[in-house]
Amino acid sequence: MPRTAVVALGGNAIIRAGQAGTHAEQAANARSMARAICELRDAGWVVVVVHGNGPQVGNLAIQQHEAAEEVPALPLFVQGAMTQGQLGTLLVVALHEVVSESPPVVAMVTHVVVDAADPAFGHPTKPIGPFFEEDEARRLAAERGWTIVEDSGRGYRQIVASPAPRRILEIDAVRALVERGMIVITCGGGGVPVVEHPDGYQGVDGVIDKDLTARLVATELGADALVLITDIDRVALDFGTDRQRALTDVGVEEAQRHHDEGQFPPGSMGPKMAAAIDFVRRGGQVAVITDVAHVRASLDPGDDGETGTRIVATPIGAVL
Repeated sequence: MPRTAVVALGGNAIIRAGQAGTHAEQAANARSMARAICELRDAGWVVVVVHGNGPQVGNLAIQQHEAAEEVPALPLFVQGAMTQGQLGTLLVVALHEVVSESPPVVAMVTHVVVDAADPAFGHPTKPIGPFFEEDEARRLAAERGWTIVEDSGRGYRQIVASPAPRRILEIDAVRALVERGMIVITCGGGGVPVVEHPDGYQGVDGVIDKDLTARLVATELGADALVLITDIDRVALDFGTDRQRALTDVGVEEAQRHHDEGQFPPGSMGPKMAAAIDFVRRGGQVAVITDVAHVRASLDPGDDGETGTRIVATPIGAVL
């Protein structure tokens, strides 16, 4: 297996805060992601991309609801598959635009097996779609049967079930493509959730956390690195207080201690840290949490200190 990095980027990286989510906006944002992917490829990495779809699938769900009298609405898991295609197309086209030669890239619609008895189905936690003011959110919840929550001080959003990923149906195909040096875009939105039955598989409504799925992809492939892209260059301890400080290189045991102390909220940094810790514990060389501008420097650090938060097996943690 060539030197491989699994890169997880959020659907919010494609529809950014304050944007309407037009195709032109999403295409421009996809080009920024494509440049970061190409930087890794130029540095000798084979890249596998796992992306979120929270804003996109939420917007599609609104469209489905509004047009239901004209065209039957489709289940949420089907909408997940639709947004896999949407975002896969954006990223493939963007990669062709930013690379001088035609890059070896493929986007796959991917299914992820979840447990039908996962307690997450009774306790929705995953935010999707746009932000609303409280009054509007409560009106929509009453009209549409949504569960809504306040999301990190940014407004109110719909939340849906987020079962844990157990197995990736197409992992052998992903592995074969990686071994050929392809850039593979897979498990969009965390993958289409399916449950296993004696006669096959059945889709189930929910949205799988893309960081947890990215960890599973990275472990199954035996990848060297897991890169979790967010909107900050480094993770912070005691975030939002006068004791706030950045976390740089840190051993997995120290990272686990910070996680157990509640340093990383479950609705934001928590899943990323959990995925990073789990990846390293399962034999990965390094997990990185950073923004798109520091991806390459975080994987191939020099002497300038321009890296994100790096979680490694050896306890060499540093807090600035």
